[in-house]
Amino acid sequence: MTIFSPNLDRLTVVNSFGSDPGSLRAKTYIPKNFPKNGPLVVILHGSTQSAESYNTGSGWSGLADECGVALLFPGQRRTNNAIGSFNWFKTGDSHRGDGEPLSIRQMIGQVVDNHAIDPSRVFITGLSSGGAMASVMLATYPEVFAGGAIIAGLPYRSARNLMQAIFRMKGYGGPSDRKLDALVRGASKFTGTWPTISVWHGGRDTTVDSSNADSIVRQWQKIHKVEGPPTRIEKIDGIPRQVWCEPGGREVIEEYIIERMGHGTPISAAGDQGLGKEGEYMLEVGISSTRHIADFWGLSSTEAGC
Repeated sequence: MTIFSPNLDRLTVVNSFGSDPGSLRAKTYIPKNFPKNGPLVVILHGSTQSAESYNTGSGWSGLADECGVALLFPGQRRTNNAIGSFNWFKTGDSHRGDGEPLSIRQMIGQVVDNHAIDPSRVFITGLSSGGAMASVMLATYPEVFAGGAIIAGLPYRSARNLMQAIFRMKGYGGPSDRKLDALVRGASKFTGTWPTISVWHGGRDTTVDSSNADSIVRQWQKIHKVEGPPTRIEKIDGIPRQVWCEPGGREVIEEYIIERMGHGTPISAAGDQGLGKEGEYMLEVGISSTRHIADFWGLSSTEAGC
């Protein structure tokens, strides 16, 4: 196993990736053991963070070294948003074919071509505003992704302006369950197999209320035809995990609510299996969301090289 030594200079700039209407940055991490037709994970940082700081805290490049996974880090510019948030709530940045979503789609296409990535194994995750933008990408470009993971994020199009976004973050208002489902279905003309969804949230999150996690689950339950209570509930590293499965047994939605945790990405940095580094919005709670999300996607299986 490769031991991850946290630092801020592991990422490589992608200089060109299309018209970039959202004026975003793009950086990659391609491990030395990356195989031809290997998988790609797209990782969206949260507010006040950078691609480098999120990578250091979450440990994704450490897992990439272990398992031979390529990483893409879209990055926000302060000229677009004063606190470095992705603009998931703006009309021009929440639809297919426009703004930040199109920029992220373009950079994915460029990286897939540059590094011979298997286009059927592209995944996306993000924290906070990055989690909300992951919701946007999963709804607007579902054909691109095999799976997504939303950490302390919000449902797709739960807000249409900054004021609504603030209210939704606090757990007030929002679309009905029927509307939530319709918003995803209306975001594209997709008719194929929808991405699997992993949802993570802190029960003590005072920045983005944990009711948003349940709304995300409900937004995707009808899409995956798994309405109702979870198929099973189990504990992983002492944390309850709820799972919804298709009739054939395939897991399509999972949800972790970590009751003692505030706003941030859950990490477990200690020991041989440790990943990441504790810091602002990188919360040491004894469970690595990075490692378990990779497990959910099948990236840390024997086939993936771990």
